[in-house]
Amino acid sequence: MTGFDVVIPSARSASLGRLLRSLAEGHGPLPERLIVVGDRPDVPGLELPGVEVVRGEARGPAAARNAGWRAASAEWVAFLDDDVVVPSGWRAALARDLAELPARVAGSQGRIVVPLQPGRRPTDWERNVRGLEDARWATADMAYRRSALEAVGGFDERFRRAYREDAEIGLRLTDAGYEIRRGSRHVLHPAGRARPSASLRLQAGNADDALMRALHGRDWRERAGAPRGRLPVHLLTTSAGLGGLFAAALGRRRLAAAAGAAWLAGVSELAWARIAPGPRDAREIATMAWTSALMPPVAILQRLRGELRTRRLRRSGADPERPAAVLFDRDGTLVEDVPYNGDPAAVRPVAGAREALDRLRSEGVRLAVVSNQSGVGRGLVSPGQVDAVNERVDELLGPLGPWLVCPHAPDERCDCRKPAPGLVLRAARELGVRPDECVVVGDIGSDIEAARAAGARAILVPTPRTRPGEVRDAPVVARDLGQAVELALTGRAS
Repeated sequence: MTGFDVVIPSARSASLGRLLRSLAEGHGPLPERLIVVGDRPDVPGLELPGVEVVRGEARGPAAARNAGWRAASAEWVAFLDDDVVVPSGWRAALARDLAELPARVAGSQGRIVVPLQPGRRPTDWERNVRGLEDARWATADMAYRRSALEAVGGFDERFRRAYREDAEIGLRLTDAGYEIRRGSRHVLHPAGRARPSASLRLQAGNADDALMRALHGRDWRERAGAPRGRLPVHLLTTSAGLGGLFAAALGRRRLAAAAGAAWLAGVSELAWARIAPGPRDAREIATMAWTSALMPPVAILQRLRGELRTRRLRRSGADPERPAAVLFDRDGTLVEDVPYNGDPAAVRPVAGAREALDRLRSEGVRLAVVSNQSGVGRGLVSPGQVDAVNERVDELLGPLGPWLVCPHAPDERCDCRKPAPGLVLRAARELGVRPDECVVVGDIGSDIEAARAAGARAILVPTPRTRPGEVRDAPVVARDLGQAVELALTGRAS
């Protein structure tokens, strides 16, 4: 039977309690671990039996999910939103969905069912929530393989709201060659109540769309199955309104009247598109009228905010033009160099390694390790010992993505032993990025030469065993691992 952990990011104790009760009352195999990530340090009501609590830092659901799966240990991590309810057979259905999935399948998505009140048409808010039923890769009920999350670096924590962070990781996983399949299970997602201004607050998603386009190109919507939205129409409506005001200020009455009529037509069309399928009671009609007048400029302002934020990120280096992946040498770079080490107990991270790696993870940069281990070819250590040491490095420094190891002795003339480019090229392929989008960080000249041969950038972090000529010939030299990460992200030393 395939084991799984359950991770629930939560900022609300009331709906969380309902979900936990529905999980406990069901049948089927229990999760190996049930982890709740409090998305605020002060979320109350989390001291519950059988629940492990990870305290979050209010940095949004992407960061909370990362904290959850990194604390998990099972092969599969099932994510649930705290406002869903699982039916009694959910655990058994999840186990069936995960059973014997091939390694290329990174995720299993459950169906989302939004129950609506019978006897009346759904409100605008309820129709919005019901859109989750057709959403691709929605994380309200999604199980991901831990190794796949490690390979792509987890969720991109620049997405600070519950919007697009699930589509973004789905694109990275599928671009890396993984599959995400739909399972047979389902959860219930009650629509709940919303404030009249809820539709205006939702327009903040336009800022995330700007980041999605910068990260994944113009065709990201088609690849992620996301609807086009109304932004072009909002732009026309907003332009007409502003043009009318400007014309009126200049005394151009006819032009102002024409622009005003165009604005009114745009707002009326939007309002009717939202009113027609709804209950059409007085309260709903009034809400749709005034929010439809404000929605176009709010949407445009949010998109502009997203574009400006993306440009600021680009100037700082923490943007889509930053490296897609950073590949690290192991010995002397991430951990102290112990020649031909086969003992996990001898692993000692270099100073600041965890902090440097966590910064890359928080920026959504993918990680991998490219390491020569000629001790295997020389008969000094076994492959199992190398794997055990690598696992210890992961335990101490957090998941590092794929490990690319050359086990050959120098005289075997392989194409993977650095300074040959084989490990760097394989790492790029496994991460789903181009070699020229990678930065290789190492402590000796062969690391730098492997990067150059593969077309990647290179940063040298010298140690006592680094030869002076290697330091002199390196394109970029950092004093320590923290500065190497700063240089990789921004091109500037801190």
